[in-house]
Amino acid sequence: MSTVALAVTDGMLHFELSVAYEVFGTGPPGTADPWYSVVVCGPGAVRFGRFRLEPDRGLDRLPHADTVIVPGWADVDEAPPADLVDAVRAAHEAGARVASLCTGAFVLAAAGLLDGRRATTHWAHTRTLAARHPRVEVDPDVLYVDDGSVFTSAGKAAAMDLCLHLVRLDHGAAVANTVARRLVVPPHRAGGQAQFVTAPVPEQDDHPLAELLPWAIERLDRPLTVEDLARRANMSSRNLGRHFRSVTGTTPLQWLLTQRIRRAQELLETTGDSIEAIAAASGMGTATTLRRHFQRTVGVPPDTYRRTFRSLRPGAR
Repeated sequence: MSTVALAVTDGMLHFELSVAYEVFGTGPPGTADPWYSVVVCGPGAVRFGRFRLEPDRGLDRLPHADTVIVPGWADVDEAPPADLVDAVRAAHEAGARVASLCTGAFVLAAAGLLDGRRATTHWAHTRTLAARHPRVEVDPDVLYVDDGSVFTSAGKAAAMDLCLHLVRLDHGAAVANTVARRLVVPPHRAGGQAQFVTAPVPEQDDHPLAELLPWAIERLDRPLTVEDLARRANMSSRNLGRHFRSVTGTTPLQWLLTQRIRRAQELLETTGDSIEAIAAASGMGTATTLRRHFQRTVGVPPDTYRRTFRSLRPGAR
């Protein structure tokens, strides 16, 4: 069982802490693989807003975890606590993968874990992070960055995206999608997607595409067009494009392609279906089309992806 340690301190952002606990704390029903063991680690009782939290263990527990999650905290003008910085550095040196949510990136940067790496944080603080830590390649225009053993995310909803990305790495797309459905959030948003500084992604399902997106996901095997989506949403194609850019950061067709790739990945992971059958089920039409788009998006052909995934998870069908 993989251990996820949540590193807490005074003044932390409770939304990001809650997101991590929700994602890693409870596994989806029927999951074959052992789920995570979550432990909250801190220097003692910590306060955030009007709340007080008693950690399960001290910060000395971090180096024993497989994954360390560092939520953000409110006052980025202050240097992060030295004991937290030292514990996070020690955890990484011991082999743990370390992920920051929102302004938790300042802790990773102070620990030297982001030197020479690309990283991100909430868009409102990217300039501060870059100025304070010039050896960090700060990218202000992405939701999260996967740099091998070190991960950073932007704020709020992007914290959920990164946590689901970690689940996807550990358990595959099907399980990550199940967790996303339980939490009523989109199953996948690529890390390179824009943070939408001028029009943030809504955290509630009250945006104009709230009904359209799940409707389309249920029909990925069909030849959907922009006109089909616009008709279903009862709006013009031009208006639909504006809403897609605002809500998803991309165009309707690019969003559809991303969902089709994710569906293909899930089928490659969980079934023995032929590439032709998966191409049809994911709406790609032909195996040739699937291979072309899959290679360009994922970086490897579908057959290689399936073999790699199965070599990592011997129990997969």
